[in-house]
Amino acid sequence: MNTSTVVYETFGPVARLTLNRPERANAMNRTMLEEIQQVCDAVEADAQLRALVVTGTGSAFSSGFDLKEQMQARPSGKTVWREILDRDFHATMRFWSLSKPTIAAVHGPCLAGAFELALACDITIADETAVFGEPELKFGAGIVTMILPWITGPKQAKEIIFNGLDNVSAAEALRLGLVNRVVPAGGDVDAAMAMARHIAVIDPDLVRETKRAVNRSYEIMGMREALTVGLDIDHGIESHGSPDKQAFMDVAREKGLRAAIDWRDARFGAPER
Repeated sequence: MNTSTVVYETFGPVARLTLNRPERANAMNRTMLEEIQQVCDAVEADAQLRALVVTGTGSAFSSGFDLKEQMQARPSGKTVWREILDRDFHATMRFWSLSKPTIAAVHGPCLAGAFELALACDITIADETAVFGEPELKFGAGIVTMILPWITGPKQAKEIIFNGLDNVSAAEALRLGLVNRVVPAGGDVDAAMAMARHIAVIDPDLVRETKRAVNRSYEIMGMREALTVGLDIDHGIESHGSPDKQAFMDVAREKGLRAAIDWRDARFGAPER
């Protein structure tokens, strides 16, 4: 498989997908989102593969969807935004929908869309350097995949989302049920691969049907419908355009993305946590 933004490897019955744009903190651009789907298609089709680990190259899991690409493309209109957001949504939720177990191995920043991707995985293992969050509201964007309230409680989800927190530590994520375990720095991939190899020993039909049973429990409670409604709401937000988002993008185009992030953070003063 020829890919430019991800690395796809197999280790016996375990597949590994590595987000590979370290110069951009593995920000997920259109190409990466499409290549994620290609890899998942390959894993789904290969009967010899029994689990998938997803991680990131370098010091970050991923900073989320690529704002620089969006800044340069200047998307506008309902049709364009529907295409963008559908692509974002389906790439993150593919890890929930894949019939085989998915394990996120997280180190460094895991933010916004990348946080949603990790939440959609069946299991998430974080090392001590991992930092999670949903900073979108702080720069006028909405949440593409509103899965956070389904993984933790509504009050905890609202605190993270409404405040645009991007500094939730691995220890706090463990307390909130956002990750399964925390391992020493640098140990996330090895721990995830070990768990994947363990799961791979079990009858794959049994694992597949059990995953389907667990997922259906949430879907019967309305998770799929709620996520679709959340996506529709985000479509309205993005296609209409927030003044905060416009101001953020104006600063980014004039002075660069780092300056825009500094402008965003300066509006809120010193962080409380």
